[in-house]
Amino acid sequence: MQAVDEKTGSSGDSGGLPPLLKLARRTRYALHQGSRVALYTLHSEAMRRMNRQLQKELPETPKIVPDGPVPGQRRMLADIAKLFADDLKAVEQGLYPMPSDGTMGPRELLATSRAFFKDVPEVARRRATGAHQEVNEDFQDFAEALPRYYRQNFHFQTDGWLSEDSARLYDFQVDVLFSGATAAMRRRVLVPFADILKRKDQRRVDYLDLACGTGGLLRPALKAFPRLRGIGLDLSEPYLGVARERIRTRRASYVTALAEELPFASNSMDVVSCVFLFHELPPKIRKQVIGEVARVLKPGGSFLFVDSLQTGDVPDYDGLLSLFPQLFHEPYFTSYLAEDLAGLCADQGLEQRWMTPAFVSRAAEYVKVG
Repeated sequence: MQAVDEKTGSSGDSGGLPPLLKLARRTRYALHQGSRVALYTLHSEAMRRMNRQLQKELPETPKIVPDGPVPGQRRMLADIAKLFADDLKAVEQGLYPMPSDGTMGPRELLATSRAFFKDVPEVARRRATGAHQEVNEDFQDFAEALPRYYRQNFHFQTDGWLSEDSARLYDFQVDVLFSGATAAMRRRVLVPFADILKRKDQRRVDYLDLACGTGGLLRPALKAFPRLRGIGLDLSEPYLGVARERIRTRRASYVTALAEELPFASNSMDVVSCVFLFHELPPKIRKQVIGEVARVLKPGGSFLFVDSLQTGDVPDYDGLLSLFPQLFHEPYFTSYLAEDLAGLCADQGLEQRWMTPAFVSRAAEYVKVG
C-alpha cells in the first residue's frame, strides 16, 4: 500500500514506460492542454475587448481595488504549468487515465462559442446595474420552492443555475476565467481517491459527489475507476439533465436535493466529494453541509474537497481573490476567504489530513475519525 504525501496528496511511485512511449504521452498531453489554454485565452481576450466597448454605453461602475498583491501573468502561467505537471505525473503514475476534458466537436464548439459571446453583453449589463436577482422573475413558477440563497444570478450569469442554456454554457465560462485549467484543478482529488480505492473493492464503495453540476468531477472519477458507482447530487434539474447526457454509464445515478439536507442514512458513504461549492454558500449553510457530510460518512470515510484558495493560502494571490466579489456576483465569497474550514470540519469529527494549493484552488482531504 502506497502512502499519500500529506502536503501534495500524491503517492510517491512513478510508472515505467519505454522512453519513446513516455515522450509520446507527454507530447499528447502538452498538445491537448496547450490547445485548451490557447482556446480559452483567446476567448478571454476577446471578451475583455467587448467589455471595454460595452462600458462606454453602460453606467460607470466603482473602481476595482485589490486588497493585497495580485500575481502577474508570468506567475499565473507558471502556476498553471505546475498544475499541469502534477496532473501529468498522476497520469504517469497510473492513478487516472489521460484526460480528455473539454473535448468538443467543431459544431458543439462553435455553438458554445457563439452562446458565450452572445451572453457577454448580458453579463456586462448586470454587473454595471447590479442586477443579480432576475431569476426570481424569469423562473417564478418554481424559483420560490428553492432556498433564497440559491435564487440568484451568480457571477451575473444568465438564468443562474436554473436553465439548460446555463448548464451547457457554464463550464465553458469557467474555463475562460481560469484559462482552461479548471478540470486539472478538479482532478487533484482523484489522487487521494485512487489511493483510497487501492485499499477497497471499487464495487463496494459508496460514493457521493455534492453539487455535481454537469458532472465535472463525477465523470472523470467514474472514467478513472471503472468499477466505481457514484451518485451525483445537485439542486438544479437542468444541470443534472446535462450530466446525464454527458456521463454515459449506468454506474452513475442522480439525486435532486439540498447539500444541507442529504437524503442518505447516517454512516452510509465511503467517500463524499465536492468541487467549488463552499464559496457559493452562506456561512450558516456551510456549517450545515459539513455536519451532513460528517453524518453520512462511515467512520474512516473521506471528504474530498476542492474550492477557491483562501486568504493566506498563497499570499501572492490574496489581492486577486479580493477582486472576485467585486467583479462577479459572489455574495458569500468574502466570508469564505476567512472561513476556518479545518476548524469547522474538526468540530464535526472530520480531521484534515492534507491541503495543497493548486493554481487558484485548494484541494484537501478530511477523514471521519472514530
